[in-house]
Order: sequence, then structure tokens, then C-alpha cells
Amino acid sequence: MNISRRTFGKTAMAAGLVAAGLPSVCLGAATAKYRLRYGTAFPNNHPGVLRIIEASESIKKQTDGLVDLQVYPNSQLGSEPDMFSQTRTGALDFMSTSGVNQTAVPVGGINAVAFAFETYDQVWAAMDGGLGDHVRAAFTKVGLYVFPKCLDNGYRNITAAAKPIVHPDDLKGFKIRVPGNPLWVTLFKTLGAAPTPINFGELYAALQTKIVDGEENPLAMIQSAKLYEVQKYVSMTGHIWDGHHIFANAARWGALPEDVRKAVSDGLSTAATREREDVLRFNDAAAAEMQAAGLTFNKVDTKPFREVLRASGFYNDWKGKFGADAWSLLEKYVGTL
Repeated sequence: MNISRRTFGKTAMAAGLVAAGLPSVCLGAATAKYRLRYGTAFPNNHPGVLRIIEASESIKKQTDGLVDLQVYPNSQLGSEPDMFSQTRTGALDFMSTSGVNQTAVPVGGINAVAFAFETYDQVWAAMDGGLGDHVRAAFTKVGLYVFPKCLDNGYRNITAAAKPIVHPDDLKGFKIRVPGNPLWVTLFKTLGAAPTPINFGELYAALQTKIVDGEENPLAMIQSAKLYEVQKYVSMTGHIWDGHHIFANAARWGALPEDVRKAVSDGLSTAATREREDVLRFNDAAAAEMQAAGLTFNKVDTKPFREVLRASGFYNDWKGKFGADAWSLLEKYVGTL
């Protein structure tokens, strides 16, 4: 990742504190007027953690120590659904997530429509533009503020222990772990699999004990959570582009002084932009490391998967659920689905 030696040392130290269950930024915390907590399921060494820790240090410096943004990775504050609920109620100030937000705001999952985004150019044009604005506005109705830049969690790919998944027929009866939200469940049911919702923190054990046959995640998550230790194949389906919105409790956010809000927003937006670049490099390094560890990578022709989804009415069904306005915005960036 494009982080200087000095910065890396600081973030590594912070990550070590987090791993020990301590606030990630605690030096000078006694002088902080605003102590804010940020929860995420990303593992300690994920770019989505390191860049937020870096941002917390920048925010503290910019505010002369008034703001202490404490970062808790690796689901320390609960599962993603737990942290999302905590943020909505105000028990937690900030968190980042992708799929679970769909349970509260259905259109929040529109970026995860299967095989919609073929390139990152499409992704960022949509999510930093009109589609992202539409989604962010929807969350205000449930008491959440969404920051203008989301984190990149990468394209999701399927891993398996017994066989590679290279054709829709390979998914027939395949027990696959998915996040607990309707879009993922419906996608894999349509493709003939047996989707099984399991919290990410419990996934390694579920794979190790064969509760599920496989799972699907971005390469950075597969590597950083060491899922490759209990899987043999990764199929490069890229079936979903997965982004993590950064959420704040709207009431808590609105109560902060304007200058504090600006410092935090600027810091988190800069972190998100840098994290996107990190993920691309992280994925390349992760792929090389996992191949060296024995994981077999398989190329996949995604056309047959799309054909199954189209023929089943998957896209038409989700167009109805997301609404014509949101779907029109999606297709503005990706073309007709």
C-alpha cells in the first residue's frame, strides 16, 4: 500500500492497540472534548482499517486534540447488524458496512446488483455521483448520515473447498455463506445454491467445520481473514461490487460543531479515497500470497450466470423492489441489465 514507512509504523502501532482491545488513538485522549467511536468488521490489517486509523490521527491533529476518533476493527463492537443497530440508536457514533444496511433501507443495497458494474470507472461515477446521492438521501429517513465517499471492499468472488465454481451448474445445492440480506440470498437461490447467512466473524469456523461448502468475498477479505487456509479454490466471478458506506448517527452528527464536522468529514473522505487505491494494490499482493499458499485461481465466463439471472426475472424483480427511479440511475451508469 502507498503508505510511508513513518505512517505505517504509526498505523501498525495503532492496530496493535486495537487488537489488544484498546482505543486505537488514545494518546492525548484526556484532552479530547469529543470522543467518537467507529466500528467495522474489517480485519486489523485491512486498508479500510489502516486508512481510518490514519484519518483519526489527522483529525486529532487538525482539531488540536479536541476530537478523539477511536477505531474498533474485527467486529470488536459486535457483528455488522449489531453495529448498524447501535449506530441507528446512537449507542455507536460511526460504522461502515455494505449489505446489512439493506434491511433498513432497501435501496441501500442497489450497488450489489449482480454483474451490474463491469469496471471501477462505472462504480465511482455512480457511487460518487447521482446513484450515490440517491442512496445517501434515503438513509436520512432512518436517522443516519452517510458520508459522501464510500470505502471500496472490492469485487466479490466465490471460494470453495471441494471444487471450483466456473458455471452456474456448479452451484446446484452448493452451501454458500452469504451476508444476511435479501439480495445476496435471492441471487444465490436463483443460481441454484443453498445460501446460508453467517456473521463474518464466525465464517472461518463455519468453513473449517464444513457447515458451509464455500463463501464469497473480495480478495482482500479472503486474504486478511485467512479464509484461504480452509478453502482450496477461488473462482473469479466478480459477481458483486461491494462498497462500504460510512454511517454516522444523524442526531449525534448534527449536534457536533460545524468545524468538527468538517474536520471529520474531510478526514474520512480522504481516507476513503486513499483506501480505494490501496485495495487495488492489496488485491494484487493478496492474490500472489494466496496462490503461493496453495489456493487455486479459476477464470470464469460470467455470461452464463447473467443469462440465468435474466431468464429467471431476477433483474426485473429487483427493479420493482428498488423502484424505477433508483433503477434508472443505476442503468444510467452501467447500461440496460
